[in-house]
Amino acid sequence: MVKKFKPKANEVYFIEEYTLFHILEGKGAIQVDFKNYLNWDDKLIFLEKGQYIKFSSDLFLVRKINFNTKDLHSNTDVRILFKHLISLGYINYLECKDCQKFLSDALFSSSKDIIDISINQWYWQNPFNAAKTEYQIIFDLKEVIDQEFKNHLSIDQLIQKLTSNNQNINYLVKNKLGVSIKKLEVKKRIIEDQKLIAFSNKPIKSIAYEQGYKDAAYFVKNFKKNIGLTPGQFRDQIGYQLEDDFEANLFQLLQEFHATQRTQSFYADKMYMSEKTLSKKVRQKLNTSMGQLIRFEMIRTAKDLLLTGEKIKNIAFMLGFEEPNHFSSFFKNYTKITPTQFLEKKYNQ
Repeated sequence: MVKKFKPKANEVYFIEEYTLFHILEGKGAIQVDFKNYLNWDDKLIFLEKGQYIKFSSDLFLVRKINFNTKDLHSNTDVRILFKHLISLGYINYLECKDCQKFLSDALFSSSKDIIDISINQWYWQNPFNAAKTEYQIIFDLKEVIDQEFKNHLSIDQLIQKLTSNNQNINYLVKNKLGVSIKKLEVKKRIIEDQKLIAFSNKPIKSIAYEQGYKDAAYFVKNFKKNIGLTPGQFRDQIGYQLEDDFEANLFQLLQEFHATQRTQSFYADKMYMSEKTLSKKVRQKLNTSMGQLIRFEMIRTAKDLLLTGEKIKNIAFMLGFEEPNHFSSFFKNYTKITPTQFLEKKYNQ
């Protein structure tokens, strides 16, 4: 099912089946499984059942495609899109000409086609520089972790459950993903702990036992070690954040003033708080700096203008640069490509 919609700010959208999100318009951050992302543009984002997504403002326009799980179940390559290893599962939309053609059609011949196209694109991107056979072993392990995390198995026990060749899998995971098997397992367990704490009213002790902990006190201690808050504090904070309009207000200001105002003091005054408080809240809620937020907005505006055919010289002046080459250097510094190369990716794939 294909649907366009404007999500409500800070509303939590739970994923009930394999889903693709294509963000057509927007200003602000998205949050997936308690992690905020600012660089969501130019991507097709894939989420699986049990995850959630939240938008920081009401300025987004999103295309959502739901897939029938049964139709995809037999394709093991689907895992590379939906079973996330380190961060979001996505492909680079601007680098995928077939994706652009498919999603520009008014009527889709088959929504499954975009899955096949995306899988080919993901392998072409090869984000972890691995062979297809290596990816299958890694995702076999991820499947075992997803199924067994409540049982608190040792690493050796997890590996023994693999049906594929598991020789040197410790080295393979560390070499390709940059994290250990233990960290993958802990990450999965903590995210699921967070969801039950944040989105249910179950007693903390009941959650501890449900998640396979034999000692509720150890569950509390382990949660605080990983998150920095006790489960009770985390539940209180998340509830506050869901009602908090700080992010929506901040991104509205950034949208209006980022081309002319680049100092933290300006935004602190507009938000009626000190620079120190603003900096702390931005770091706490978005895991970034005020300067980085301003740069994200400038880059996003520059890309939008480039895609409308605006000349680089005009964009430079619109964003407050004295010389076009200063803008080009800024753009390349934060995107790793020049404005011209950005357009080549869009039109010459």
